[in-house]
Amino acid sequence: MHSPCVARCGLNADDYCMGCFRHIDEIVTWSQMNDEQQQLIWDSLTARKQQFLGESNNQTLSRAKWLEAEKRIKR
Repeated sequence: MHSPCVARCGLNADDYCMGCFRHIDEIVTWSQMNDEQQQLIWDSLTARKQQFLGESNNQTLSRAKWLEAEKRIKR
């Protein structure tokens, strides 16, 4: 299944991307998820977009943020 990435990465204060509305943990693990797991995320994106309406990107999705998420997930 293709990724919902729209190449406008920027995280809000809760680490959700304001481009695709996935949490950084979901972004980092996307390629390891099966189709069912990915579909569940796809199904939640419209509601998340509405939930985050008006919020802005206050931090970039940096390599450091990515590595921090990987470390947290591996626990």
